[in-house]
Amino acid sequence: MSDERCTQKKPYVVDVEAGKYAWCSCGKSATQPYCDGSHKGSEFSPVVVRIDGKKTVAWCGCRATKNPPFCDGSHARL
Repeated sequence: MSDERCTQKKPYVVDVEAGKYAWCSCGKSATQPYCDGSHKGSEFSPVVVRIDGKKTVAWCGCRATKNPPFCDGSHARL
């Protein structure tokens, strides 16, 4: 049974550089919105994405997005 945690009802808006990022899908990471391995032993795993260039990213904070790991506005319906 999933027990992902809504860490905040808004996105984490972060300026990022090109590279790989592991978004926390369980909501237990101390380094939100990024995975720190807190999911170990659960059904969760991070969502790894490659960002091709410097940009501003809106990472989902509520875990209700239909487009993980990115915010799609689902937090407005919680």
